[in-house]
Amino acid sequence: MEFSKIATDMNTKIENDEQMTVDIELDDGKIVTCAIIIVLTVNSKDYIVLLPLDKNGQNNDGNVWFYEFIYKGGDQEPELGYIYDDAEYEAVSEAFNLYLDDVEFDELIDLPEEDSESL
Repeated sequence: MEFSKIATDMNTKIENDEQMTVDIELDDGKIVTCAIIIVLTVNSKDYIVLLPLDKNGQNNDGNVWFYEFIYKGGDQEPELGYIYDDAEYEAVSEAFNLYLDDVEFDELIDLPEEDSESL
């Protein structure tokens, strides 16, 4: 998984045909593979939204995980940080909900291309 590509595409949604995953080690030592949904910027900080997958590469409950996305640049691998503050977590959750609303709207409405003459 190439985190540096994600870091350069902040606030860009990961398209379904480009699904990228990352393995997360939990506190109990268990490794969980997660699909990367999006990296969001909220209040000048970056956050990553992950969809935990089961051993078959599926997610049946729809739960997502939010982490702070800490990218220091260069050859350093990005780090994930816990979100301890409730207000910060709520802000990230709200930003993700807005993203989902935008995606749903884009899927419902087939908007013409900007250079299209069928306005």
